[in-house]
Amino acid sequence: MNTPAGPADPPRIGLTTYRERAAWGVWDEPADLLPVTYADAIAGAGGVPVLLPPITVGDVTLAARTVLDGVDGVVLSGGADVDPSRYGASRSAHTGAARPDRDSWELALTHEVLARDLPLLAVCRGMQVLAVALGARLIQHLPDRVGTDVHCPTVGVHGRHRVRLETGSRLAGILGGMIDAPTYHHQGVEMLPAELRATGWADDDTIEAIEVTGKRWALGVQWHPEVADGAPLFEAFVAASRPTVRNGAFPSEKRPVSDSSALGGRS
Repeated sequence: MNTPAGPADPPRIGLTTYRERAAWGVWDEPADLLPVTYADAIAGAGGVPVLLPPITVGDVTLAARTVLDGVDGVVLSGGADVDPSRYGASRSAHTGAARPDRDSWELALTHEVLARDLPLLAVCRGMQVLAVALGARLIQHLPDRVGTDVHCPTVGVHGRHRVRLETGSRLAGILGGMIDAPTYHHQGVEMLPAELRATGWADDDTIEAIEVTGKRWALGVQWHPEVADGAPLFEAFVAASRPTVRNGAFPSEKRPVSDSSALGGRS
């Protein structure tokens, strides 16, 4: 069995994968894949990316426990909509087809990661998985709620919008009080349970960031830091995943700035 990285080794970061039909060479078939930007972000921050494709055979909870014996932190990646049945809702006409393989696997991983208090970074769909795992509900189509498509303005292209971060939150300590976030999502989180607190909001008050209370380093962002301007967040996450850090104090993060701080530039 693999063991977590030693104090002098770079931390091994597990990344959940998409499961989609894909074409390469002469092949066109279902595949486990992940945009290269995720792995590059982890490697650029000093970690070693390890892909964690959905487990669909056998005891999923046991598989999650076994996998986590070999990593030091986990990224829940973006992708398809979470099945509304996972949070007790009926399916909206705007919600994508169910992906039971990803939902079952990633919910099991999330519960085990939180039980072990491993560092966790949940991105877009990943933030929604984290929220649902702890009992939250989702808004199934944000344009119906906020009246615009600002969160997903163009199909296949990441947009940008402002996100204000709560002063004193871990995210504000890393990124400052206001950011210009690369965005691509049509769903959002609502009805947060006590274990979660919102720490970031869009101008329309859509929740854009959450942090898990009582955990050492577990948070979710609704935007895509792997696409642009995410290096400080990935660096903080990878640093927190080093065994010497997880067993002691986290490295210092910059002092939060006020919500009136300047927006970051478009990359």
